[in-house]
Amino acid sequence: MWKEIITSFLYIALELTVLFVLITFLVSIIQSFVPFQKMEKWLNQGNILLSALFAVLFAFITPFCSCSTIPMVVTLLRRKIPFGIVMVFLFASPVLDPTILTIMTALLGWKVALIYTLTTTALSIMIGLLLGRLGFEKQLKNVLLKDYEPKTKRFDLKRTWRETLTLMKTVYPFLLIGAAIGAIIHGAVPTSLITQYLGGENWWLVPIAAILGIPLYIRLSTMIPISQMMIAKGMALGPVMALLISSAGASLPEVALLNSIFKKKLVVAFVISVISMSTISGFLFYLI
Repeated sequence: MWKEIITSFLYIALELTVLFVLITFLVSIIQSFVPFQKMEKWLNQGNILLSALFAVLFAFITPFCSCSTIPMVVTLLRRKIPFGIVMVFLFASPVLDPTILTIMTALLGWKVALIYTLTTTALSIMIGLLLGRLGFEKQLKNVLLKDYEPKTKRFDLKRTWRETLTLMKTVYPFLLIGAAIGAIIHGAVPTSLITQYLGGENWWLVPIAAILGIPLYIRLSTMIPISQMMIAKGMALGPVMALLISSAGASLPEVALLNSIFKKKLVVAFVISVISMSTISGFLFYLI
């Protein structure tokens, strides 16, 4: 078991390191060449609902995992995009991926994929805008709120790499802690055990599945075939979807990374929001 845990930790840590560096570096390059004014205009619509829909669309065409979403969140916040709109993107980005939705359609059927898409879209918008309305913007750490000057269009490789390393130094300890915890739980909790205790139609299985999904750290791409197996073994669709959404929406490494830019109150609100979104989605699937 310990061998599997160590292997999982090394794999997760290496994967997250590569992903985070590449995404951060890519965002810096995009900032150097692509004017963000148009995107800012779309996300700063006078109509808040329209801006939220653009945020979902932006999340859909940027298929990041929950951890690699963070550099883009930092960029949007520093570009003064409304907090609620950024939260919509944060919730939607890990769970809305065209590739994953295609796999979901193939394995679980188009009705499941359609309801999943509509549910996660609606809940991402509602919860993200609610956090903005409740004033959680005050829970951003000061290091994030410092003045941010847009880059020039001239590409500077050294500057881009330097900024990437600076951000990595800030968040890397949190990344390793999250990877370690995720690897321990991932290696110590077999899928068969989850299936055994989460089988059946009891309503309370949905919130339990939503809570368990976060520490399991199962990628959405991995969770979909696992979901198919769980359903085949007798696990109800509601708990399966709750587990799927929560594991994709708020992994431990992501929560650890968010702790470097969010104050504790906002981190807790984020986790509760993901659990709520997963639970509500699970109950909706019971009605299918």
